[in-house]
Amino acid sequence: MWSPLFSGLLAGIVGGLVVGSISGSSTSVSGPAAGLTAIVVAQIATLGSFEAFLLAVMVGGVIQIILGVVRAGSLSAFFPSSVIKGLLAAIGVILILKQIPHVVGHDTDPEGEMSFTQPDKQNTFSELLTVFEGDFHYGAAAVGLTSILLLVVWGRVKMLKNSVIPGPLIVVLLGVSMHLLFQRLGGPWAIEASHMVQIPVAESAKDLLTFLTLPDFSQFLNPAIYLAGATIAIVASLETLLNLEAVDKLDPENRNSPPSRELVAQGVGNMVSGLIGGLPVTSVIVRGSVNVNSGAKTKISCIFHGVLLLIAVALLPMYMNLIPLAALAAILLVTGFKLASPTLFKQMWSEGRYQFLPFIITLLSIVFTDLLIGILIGLGVSLLFILNSSLRQPIRRILETHAGGDVLHIELANQVSFLNRAALDQIFNEAEPGSKMLIDASNTDYIDPDILSLIQEFKTKIGPARGISVSLRGFKRKYQLQNEIQFADYSTRDLKDQITPAQALKILQDGNERFHTGNRLSRDLGHQVNATAGEQHPLAVVLSCIDSRVPAELVLDLGIGDILSVRVAGNVIGNKSLGSIEYGVSVEGVKLVLVLGHTRCGAVASTVQLMCDHSDPTQVTGCAHLDSIVHEVIPCVDEEACERLDEMSPEEREQFVDEVARRNVYRSVHEISARSQVIRDLVQTGKVMVVGALYDVKSGKMEFLTEEHSNVEAGSVTD
Repeated sequence: MWSPLFSGLLAGIVGGLVVGSISGSSTSVSGPAAGLTAIVVAQIATLGSFEAFLLAVMVGGVIQIILGVVRAGSLSAFFPSSVIKGLLAAIGVILILKQIPHVVGHDTDPEGEMSFTQPDKQNTFSELLTVFEGDFHYGAAAVGLTSILLLVVWGRVKMLKNSVIPGPLIVVLLGVSMHLLFQRLGGPWAIEASHMVQIPVAESAKDLLTFLTLPDFSQFLNPAIYLAGATIAIVASLETLLNLEAVDKLDPENRNSPPSRELVAQGVGNMVSGLIGGLPVTSVIVRGSVNVNSGAKTKISCIFHGVLLLIAVALLPMYMNLIPLAALAAILLVTGFKLASPTLFKQMWSEGRYQFLPFIITLLSIVFTDLLIGILIGLGVSLLFILNSSLRQPIRRILETHAGGDVLHIELANQVSFLNRAALDQIFNEAEPGSKMLIDASNTDYIDPDILSLIQEFKTKIGPARGISVSLRGFKRKYQLQNEIQFADYSTRDLKDQITPAQALKILQDGNERFHTGNRLSRDLGHQVNATAGEQHPLAVVLSCIDSRVPAELVLDLGIGDILSVRVAGNVIGNKSLGSIEYGVSVEGVKLVLVLGHTRCGAVASTVQLMCDHSDPTQVTGCAHLDSIVHEVIPCVDEEACERLDEMSPEEREQFVDEVARRNVYRSVHEISARSQVIRDLVQTGKVMVVGALYDVKSGKMEFLTEEHSNVEAGSVTD
């Protein structure tokens, strides 16, 4: 004769000993699942006997093992975190609501009943109303409320919280002691058997074996067995993977459990459970959360859980039956408050509606239905939000200003499915006639054939008909779309011949604007290397400092072949640096010379210190060739301010040095034209522009300087 209580105990033992031994999780605990209750009842009715159902459980276990071997557990990576957190919070809320009656001795429903609609036709809330109407037990209520108080104190007192003795164990011992005391007192305080743990008691080992039920192997060829097994496998696997993810989020050490290995463990567990008469097993969030909150660190706790259950059932049932249900209910209720903490609700609210709505809908669905239906509703809502997000903004769009003009950069996602077709088609339809577009698949692993056809048609037919130039990048060979760039991704001869010095300056200004705002262009450097291998057509010469924090190409967001870079400490003018600039202007034909100084310049700061101390650079530094650099910076230092250098605060000293760096930029700009006849002539005819800029190493932003703002009396210092 089937005993649902004993079958559940067997499933708990198997979940601890068998699943716990094979599982790779350190914190998850398996056992009979409340989410499978409806399926168990329905399948027993369909198959006609509990013995036939046990065979279906074994078949389900085989299917789970196969799912684990083919690594189907990787699907758990796609479960939205909002649903997982909604599951945790829902379990917390259910524990609170369901355990309140048990805490005060209202035990008409079995402990562990998690569904909203209960076997006695009551529901979660109507059951609570009966408690408030006076249906409670004085002795059980005293045990329950005292246990809650003890657990709260145990969690707040540091010495107790860190002790090796877990609070729940003390609660159980306290509950037994109070039960024995109330038994002596008698009257309304005595706790009857209906309010106690009730484990079947066997008179002997032989009697214990009679509690086991074997499957009906004669039903082996019945197709209904395999349909039931597949149903159990799918539902149990889904519940296991979700609960595994949820328990991992509770793990203080943030470990990840291997999901496919867990499916194998659950499959073996269900085969064993079905063989000996147990219910189907899954990873159980309630058991796992209590395990974590009790301080478990390894899966030894899960195995020990199974050992204790086996000992309790086989050797100690009479003693286990001394535990009041109110004490156990108190442990679960306090666990519920930890799972459904106000902090979690605040966090989800702060993350916006796309996180909060799936979270709260999952929570309410589980509370008002059952675990399985609620999870499916939560997953469905999350899927709708994902689809909505994909339809609204599935693709990243960036308007980039390249050397050859504006380009609409379409960056495809990692997975581009038919769901993205409408959004991509909308982008194509909104593109301005005559514009340039780059479709970038560099970070894409999969593109749906429908999307490929749409891109191919727009590139070869629709785009050209509207005057839209379409370039491609990053498409794999199998897509049969040739990568090509049809706009100026770098400086070309035609571009250099067409632009004016002012336009070249604007390109550099826009580049730094992109750099310091974090909107740098996505460049194909390999393409630029190949394209500039034969010749170069730079737009500008940039004279900058050797400081490692000011790489000119990066801070100006330029590509390979765009500028000639001259670097010297302090961005000063000497014979060699001036000769390099002249070569760029006269031979390479650049349109712009930019002197790029920067704040917190070490060369400028050293010059200021040497000058104010009246020290010799060679004697102080040991550098025999440093004089030429110091000599160029000295005219920019205010001698009167230098006398107050030691009196300045660190902030004032930094401002003083930065001002000298600014004046030094102005001086270098002036000296380039003053010392070079060829550059001076080109500047006077408007063919070349010489400007300065000061780069802020703290913000990444440049201040472009003009001669009108110069306060420097630029002399004709020569080398």
